[in-house]
Amino acid sequence: MYRSDSPGLSRLLTPILQRHGRDATRLLQILREVQDACHSVPAGAIDLVAAHLDVPRVNVEGVAGFYSFLSAHPAGEYRLLFSGNITDQMLGKDELMQYLCNKLWVEPGRLSEDGLVSVDSTSCTGMCDQGPAALVNGWPLTNLDHNRLDLIAELIRSRKPVADWPPMLFEVADNVHRGDVLLGQPFEPGAAIRATLARGAKETLAEMDKSNLRGRGGAGFKTASKWAFCHAAIAEEEGGVICDVGGQPERFIVCNADEGEPGTFKDRVLLNSHADLVFEGMTVGARVVGASKGFLYLRGEYRYLLQQLEAVLKRRREAGLLGGNILGQTDFSFDIEIHLGAGAYICGEESALIESLEGKRGRPRNRPPFPVTRGYKGRPTVVDNVETFACAARIAENGGAWFASIGTAQSTGTKLLSVSGDVARPGIYEYPFGVTVRQILDDCGAQGRSYAVQVSGPSGTTISWKEFERKIAFEDLPTAGALMVFRHRRDLFQAARNFADFFAHESCGFCTPCRVGTQLQKKILEKIQSGHGTASDLEELKRLGHILKTMSHCGLGSSAANPVLDILEKFPDMYESKLKAFAFEPAFDLDGALETARKITGRDDEWAHL
Repeated sequence: MYRSDSPGLSRLLTPILQRHGRDATRLLQILREVQDACHSVPAGAIDLVAAHLDVPRVNVEGVAGFYSFLSAHPAGEYRLLFSGNITDQMLGKDELMQYLCNKLWVEPGRLSEDGLVSVDSTSCTGMCDQGPAALVNGWPLTNLDHNRLDLIAELIRSRKPVADWPPMLFEVADNVHRGDVLLGQPFEPGAAIRATLARGAKETLAEMDKSNLRGRGGAGFKTASKWAFCHAAIAEEEGGVICDVGGQPERFIVCNADEGEPGTFKDRVLLNSHADLVFEGMTVGARVVGASKGFLYLRGEYRYLLQQLEAVLKRRREAGLLGGNILGQTDFSFDIEIHLGAGAYICGEESALIESLEGKRGRPRNRPPFPVTRGYKGRPTVVDNVETFACAARIAENGGAWFASIGTAQSTGTKLLSVSGDVARPGIYEYPFGVTVRQILDDCGAQGRSYAVQVSGPSGTTISWKEFERKIAFEDLPTAGALMVFRHRRDLFQAARNFADFFAHESCGFCTPCRVGTQLQKKILEKIQSGHGTASDLEELKRLGHILKTMSHCGLGSSAANPVLDILEKFPDMYESKLKAFAFEPAFDLDGALETARKITGRDDEWAHL
């Protein structure tokens, strides 16, 4: 373990600290690089970072302990994290993970005795269309099978640097099976900015309003209203004391690319192959609200995209589409910085994301005030989803009426859907809003007789085969973009358990209803699975669900019971078939626990039993 006064540790970390300066908002980025360099965040590094940034040590320790990709204990030269999403489990993740552990002589969740490697599970890695998937030192491994794991084990045993591994192990395909206005039509970089400049900022906001674009992150708030609120907040503070280099009050544009909802991977495709469209939408938003600085908050699981995204930004600066005096406009300067997350689902919530941007634990803020009036560094901030900004660029280019003519009256435009599970063609499908679930199942080649679909990930809605005529739209089935398909005879109780484990793991611990409720929900499902469940446990799940929905601080807790209760309501046999009795039974089997004592004493009479 490194000590803070270790010369070796100081030499190792000095370049990292110098590169990021003394800006405390860079704390998470610093700790990510410390993790890479040391294979952990040792106590000595926490001391050095705290001293360098001149912040309390407890602040650094708190951030280091919050994000799952940061580890206080050595994780090995090779850290493998298997995606634990239900779709990966359906593809054999558990057996494959154990197979690799046996090959490497390491226990799951433990560091090997030689300190070389650790193997564990993580939350969904955003590769559901090409699972089973895993991460090795943060880099994605896709389409895993025994042959690939044999090769990986050999590479690790020979201490081959991950950078020198065969590229085929890291191939990530877009798997776009249906495109429309976002994925199916060409886009000329700069087209939306030129249209915005020609039209004017106020008129472009009017086009956004006319389009009725609603946020694609799941909540569906009207984008034009969000931008207008931010602009109004700025107008009220023109005499503000916090100013940018041009002397104007600061305001920010933030693109939320922390796509952590299990089963969702659409933003990955947009950033991989349509980054210009996303960055263009951010720049249009900046012109409308008057922002000069933007951030792309990129989830840690997508760090492999960082280099190519930086290259796109560099190219846009060289073309005059970013930076100072955009397209020759002396009053228009805007640039974008990429900020990497570190494995925290809660940072998909906009206020938690802003906390993380500021170098803190990703804990949701009390609202109001909302980010549009008091966001990053306390200044007006627009936070929108990757897909939302892509839509904004198309609207700026083609007009609001054009966009509003697609989809339905309340749900205009198209929706990108990440389809995985029991289908022949998992991947991305773009449809106008209003498409039925049945049409999607037909197009993706749903295998066998589809039994259920999880819409919008664990925080969304479970629908049965009786509801496949329902439509993807804010007025019927709103979704952030995930559809996980389950064929007939799939054990949906296992899906409920998987989702409950996910929420228990990802709870930030801020509020008691979520911190305790998600753990209790998980324990009750474990009790049922072990054969000790009773009807009273099902009633307890309903009671817990009500508490989570009505008393949690943020959306994570309020949606944590959704899949558990949906499956209980629509597929009660999945639970009831596992119940031991319909009367109460405690979770702890005291008589069973005394079996060892009976064997030791040689007694098995009635007085030795309870």
